[in-house]
Amino acid sequence: MDTHAALFEQGKKRLEYLRQFAPRQQITLEQKMAENGISRRDFIKWSAAVTAMLALPLPFSNLVAQAAELADRVPLIWLHMAECTGCSESLIRTDTPNLDSLIFDHISLEYHETLMAAAGWQAEENLEHALEAYQGRYLLAVEGAVPTANNGAYLTVGCKGHTGLHIVKQAAQGAAAIISVGTCAAFGGIQAASPNPTGAKGVHEVVDKPVINLGGCPPSEKNIVGTLMYFIMFGKLPALDMFNRPKWAYGARVHDNCERRGRFDAGEFVETFGDHGAKEGYCLYKVGCKGPYTYNNCPTERFNHHTSWPVLAGHGCMGCSEPNFWDDMADFERPLGRQLLHGIDATADTVGAVILGATVVGIGAHAVASLFAKPLEE
Repeated sequence: MDTHAALFEQGKKRLEYLRQFAPRQQITLEQKMAENGISRRDFIKWSAAVTAMLALPLPFSNLVAQAAELADRVPLIWLHMAECTGCSESLIRTDTPNLDSLIFDHISLEYHETLMAAAGWQAEENLEHALEAYQGRYLLAVEGAVPTANNGAYLTVGCKGHTGLHIVKQAAQGAAAIISVGTCAAFGGIQAASPNPTGAKGVHEVVDKPVINLGGCPPSEKNIVGTLMYFIMFGKLPALDMFNRPKWAYGARVHDNCERRGRFDAGEFVETFGDHGAKEGYCLYKVGCKGPYTYNNCPTERFNHHTSWPVLAGHGCMGCSEPNFWDDMADFERPLGRQLLHGIDATADTVGAVILGATVVGIGAHAVASLFAKPLEE
């Protein structure tokens, strides 16, 4: 309780600090909400939902609301490295504007190569100006892995031909905080898959500052906006796990919150895609689901306005929020079986772990018997 009280006071002081800066947006967040048909009641409900998602007591929802309204006082520089822009797409490609996309639109976005109108020399000038004008204050978000082989020559950006490696290191120097958005920026992602000819690495491997890793290919808009809100509200990093991911988003296994978990415990598995079990919503472990090995809040937050996520849509989790998932989690449509992955935390029941190996925790004996009752089809 004392910890929450101290954090609440820290949040109040942080918001007072932000109020001394002039607004960067021409219209307020309230006006933007009105233009898009979002009521104040909807905003309060969103604030309460974000508060719960951040694992904070309900009274913090007032701070969340204030932080959202002051989001335009925090300069944000968003860099693109070796990536597909899917993480930005996750946030901005909604069928109708919602509060997550409006909050992102309300932030003082100083540089974002795929959203800004500037190009060429003007774009370079915008980045250089932002790095200098807001030194020590800006939030740096990086999307994509950083190629390091041959001194970073496998990625050059802009008319000056700077390497991505140079740009990230330069931008990191004056950043108040750094966020790696997506598994590519966090851990190298697909670009770092064996044999990794470009030497692609996560941002934390090329800078000498703490980095918040938002694993996921892509991470949900909730995880992106929630992390931005935490920094705006407190001016510091949230509690992180062993891979520097926010615990409020990556503190539980996908398997533990999956809507198909009951099917798993009952030993009801999809044998092949399209079979009777698939139509009845059976567990997807035998066709490759990596939910027991993966930490993320996909089952609870979902994507596209909380509509769905891969397992609900009928395909197993690929483990995309984990380091080296492209190599360690393959084959994506067959179970890992007895393969041992490092860093698995057996926080739930461990019945059957001996049979499957230390990776698959929380498996009931009856589920194990069903799982290996007959061989997998080739």
